[in-house]
Amino acid sequence: MADNLAIGKGNRKTSNARVFLRNGAGIITVNGKKLEEYFSIEVVQNLVKKPLEITENLGKFDLLINVNGGGYAGQAGACVHGIARALVAYDESNRSTLKANGMLTRDSRMVERKKYGQRGARRKFQFSKR
Repeated sequence: MADNLAIGKGNRKTSNARVFLRNGAGIITVNGKKLEEYFSIEVVQNLVKKPLEITENLGKFDLLINVNGGGYAGQAGACVHGIARALVAYDESNRSTLKANGMLTRDSRMVERKKYGQRGARRKFQFSKR
């Protein structure tokens, strides 16, 4: 069993990610699949790798990520937040770089709730005068 160098927890919308930072060759595993298999969109893959690129740690660590809840965008955001927190837990000198790029801030935007008497959060039923 591999030893974890650091652990980070990330959140975004309704998604939660646990990130385990381990010594390795830069393999990123998300829910038992390779990053490219789990997130098929290349833009999302680059987003997940961004904290490693910024701190110049791409290829130095293996990442084991467990993520659940939400859609692919929320899950990718949760992964980024978790990776950033794990990198700070591993080496405190990464904090300033990641904070400057907004990766340690939890994006608090959530879906607005649906109100009664309406079709959605803000969408009303069609009005008919007659």
